[in-house]
Parts: sequence; C-alpha cells; structure tokens
Amino acid sequence: MKPRTPTPLQSELLEILATDATDGRVNLVRVGDPNQAINSTFTPADPIFFRRFCHTCATQQRLITIDQAGRSTQVVIEAANFALEWVNRAFSQIAGAQNPGELPFRHQTIRPVADDDPQSDANPTPTGQGLEIYTPADVYQTVELIAQRVVALFTADPHGQAAVLVRENKQGQFISDLLLQPTAHGITVDLSQYGITVYDVGQRDRHSHVPVEMLALLQWIDRPHSPDYLRAALQILVDRRLIPTQDLNALASLPEQFLFPAPLDPALSAPIRQAQRFCRGLLRARQELPTYQLLLFLGLTLQYDPAELATTDKLAERIVQQLAGNSSLQPALEALVEIVSSERFEPVETEATESQYMRPRQLTIMTMHKAKGLDWDYVFLPFLHEQTIPGRLWVPPQARFLGDFTLAEVARAQIRAYLHQQSPEGAGSRTHGSGMDLPGIQPAWERAGQLKLGEEYRLLYVAMTRAKRLLWMSAAQKAPNSWNTPQNLEEKPPCPLIPALKRQFPAAVIRG
Repeated sequence: MKPRTPTPLQSELLEILATDATDGRVNLVRVGDPNQAINSTFTPADPIFFRRFCHTCATQQRLITIDQAGRSTQVVIEAANFALEWVNRAFSQIAGAQNPGELPFRHQTIRPVADDDPQSDANPTPTGQGLEIYTPADVYQTVELIAQRVVALFTADPHGQAAVLVRENKQGQFISDLLLQPTAHGITVDLSQYGITVYDVGQRDRHSHVPVEMLALLQWIDRPHSPDYLRAALQILVDRRLIPTQDLNALASLPEQFLFPAPLDPALSAPIRQAQRFCRGLLRARQELPTYQLLLFLGLTLQYDPAELATTDKLAERIVQQLAGNSSLQPALEALVEIVSSERFEPVETEATESQYMRPRQLTIMTMHKAKGLDWDYVFLPFLHEQTIPGRLWVPPQARFLGDFTLAEVARAQIRAYLHQQSPEGAGSRTHGSGMDLPGIQPAWERAGQLKLGEEYRLLYVAMTRAKRLLWMSAAQKAPNSWNTPQNLEEKPPCPLIPALKRQFPAAVIRG
C-alpha cells in the first residue's frame, strides 16, 4: 500500500488486518519516502513511525530500498543529495542530536537509473546548467528574471512544462499579480505576448466564484427591493453574458419599476426586458423551490459548466447539512457569508488535476506543499530566505505574557515526546503520572523549534526534487518582512542552504 503517512492507531489497525491468523506473520508492505514527509508538526502522522517500520523490517532482513530515480537530470539529483547530507550535519551541530532517527532526513543517496531503464527519457539531459542559483537585487527583479527565463525556455521548447513553487500563498499571489499586470509593476516581459499563460493555483482555491455568485443572487432574492443587491445580481448576469451590457445603475435605482412596471410607465427596451425576465424567473424560483434545489437552479440559470455545477452541488449539500432541517433562506445566507468570508471552500475539479497543472506553455504557480507528487521540466524556487526556510517559531505579542514560547507548540512537543516514549536528557523535565519524564517548557519549546527546522528542510527537499531538466533557485538581497506588504523591502539573509549550494556547485551561480 502507499497511503498518506498513517497515524499510530491506523498503523496498528492495518497490522491487525494484515496478520495471518495461522502463523502470526504480518503481510503488510508499506511504500514511501520518509524524507518527503512534510506534515509532522501539525498532524498525528509523523515520519518517525515510518522510520521505525523500516527499522523493524531491516532487523528482519525484509527491508527493500529503492534508491534509483529516473525523474531528474544528474545535477538536480546531486543537489538534492547534497542538501540532505548538509541539513543533517547542520542539524546535528545545532540541535546536538545524536539519534539518527531524530535527524530531519533518513540517510539516503539517490542514484540515476541504469542506461537500459524502460522509462522514456529517464534522467534527461539538463537544460542550461541544470541547476541555476540567482541573487537578484530584490523580489521584483526576481519575478523579472523568472519571466525572462520562462520565455527563453518555452521559445526553445514549446512543449515544456514549468512551475514556480513558493512557501506561502501570498508569495504566489505576488508573482501572479506582477506577471499578469507587468507594466503596472515595472516588469518588462509580458508573458501573454508570447502565448504563455499563468495559472495561479492558490488564486483559484482562494477565490472560487461559485459561492460568491450564489451569495450575491440569494441576497438579492431575499431583499429584491434593495438597489445594491439588485445591481450586484445584474452585474453577475452581465459578466456571465446572459444579458446585454447596459446602465445597471439606472435599472437598480428603481427596483419596483424595473421588475413590475405600471401600465403608464415608459416602455422597456429589449435589453431591459431580457434582464427583467431573468430576474423575475429567479424570484419565482424562490417561491417554488427549497434552498437546496434553489442553488442548483441558480447554477443552471447562470449556465455553469460541469465543474461549476458540481461545485454548486457540493456547496448546496454543505449548506443543507449546516441548516439541519431549517428550510428558510436566512440561515442559508448566514452559512454562505461564513463560507465566502473564510475562503475555505474549494471548487470541484472535473478535469484531472495533474493535467491542469502540467499544460505546455503554462507557468503554474503553487505552494511547495501542493506540489508533492508532481513534477515539471523546469522548476523555479524563488524567495529562499532564512526568514521563511527554515524560519523560526514566532510568539505573537499578545501571547508573550506567558513567556517567550507558544503554549500550543510546547504542548505538541510534549505530546510527541509522550507518544514516542522519549526521555528528555538533563534538567527541565517533570515526571508524568505514568512514570515517564516529559520535557519541561523550555526543552519542549526548543524541541518544537527543531521539529519546525526539520520539516521546512524536508519541504524544500521535496520542492527541489520536482525538477526534471532545470532547477532554478534564488534568494533576493531585499525582500519584504511581511508578504502582506510586499512593497516594504528590507535586507534579508538567504536560506543557509543557498550559500552551501553555491560553494558546492560554483558553475550553477548566475550573476544578475
């Protein structure tokens, strides 16, 4: 099996189900890479459990290691191997960790596949240097360099696939804004002129238009005499090309006259009558349909495509569950407001997700987390600063009255120690009722910082190994302290791995 990293309880259940009742043998095969486990600090699934499984198999001489990979070109493999070993050495020095099982990575050296491997284009030839490391002046020049390189790559290889992988969604939004509106931000390269599309995955996830449109139409249906709500509803109909473009302010200023004109009112033009017909149909549906069917009717009225209709159905089902039998419109509106404001509703994708991310002549922008399991010919990793990777644990000002630590992180580290049956060394620990020592606040806080460091470097390792032909990395000299205000730039040191890579691969260092 190749599941997501299971929790201890899931692992125990799987082993029970896989145990042969006659001889007690556990017929369980687990396939995975502990070095690509990136969720250990915020889920119960921790790479240490898979490592223990591997150790048990090794003692029974049943462990098989697959250390050959045909995805990447040779220099990318060498860079990934170097990063793994460098991080483990650095971690040992910083944390004083002596137990190999507690290092961020399990020792592993990836090797290319054999020359007669059946994979097509296994370990392809590199594009350019295969590994390119830049030090732009600031984050704006970073985007400029990415745009220039993308144009050159797609000009030479029209069928190539490229992605920009970022640590935070706001970084992706920043890149997307600059590439989609280059002249407004001083970017000299317009990708659209070269037939290159920009697909910001985070933008689609953040701003699914279906809940927004459903909310606007339902708000107007609930209050049809509101000029603001009427204008918003009419704007949606215009945007969907269901009614002609016209003076919506004039229509919305007198809702009653627009919807139900009196015999002496002026005759309505054809575009106005078309808009009136749509709006009357929506109001009539409100009287005849329950909330669940009303949402689906709105989707059909807006002529949604299959993916949008599936998203509407998912949205309607979620709202009905929240209403718990209440069929009135007001609770549905409240539920929709919550969904739209929280931005946590993901649309349904009818096209295979991977095909959307891997289209030729498309620059896909997504987070490193979401990129796991995918690969592209050309991968760009910008904004590799120490502040972000590996970063550090941060204590909000309002929580500092407790001390220089975050209670949630301390508790998580203590729970992890208890589950892993770790005994802390030195002072600062206390004995639990079970007789096991738990780390005190300060040791637990330090351990939480080490866990974050390890997880961030594993995430970077995953991002590096997504590249087939070219791995492009950069750390600008100036970057924002907060990506909420990207225009406020400060000097920022690079991720510590970047200088080490430059020393190891001097040919990869690109000036500019």
